[in-house]
Amino acid sequence: MAINLTTKQKQYLKGLAHNLKPVVMLGANGLTEGVVAEIDNALNHHELIKVKVAGAERETKQLIIDAIVRETSAAAVQLIGHILVLYRPSKEPIIRLPK
Repeated sequence: MAINLTTKQKQYLKGLAHNLKPVVMLGANGLTEGVVAEIDNALNHHELIKVKVAGAERETKQLIIDAIVRETSAAAVQLIGHILVLYRPSKEPIIRLPK
């Protein structure tokens, strides 16, 4: 289930994410099942989160991001440096997206 966001919706989410701190940080162990579960849990509670992907080369980082998006069914809103912003609406949406 891929989430398709319009440019306007992405801009809105970027604005909301600006003041957030990273909730999950990937370390030397990389992307493990525990990390994916933690990201999934954080998305269930917050809908919009930041994930810090530290120490990975550009190609490796992109593979990790693709895996996170695929495993969590979330949308990658933004990537700046090592910080990834993810969005996934919960069953009872907290964030109301513009049309």
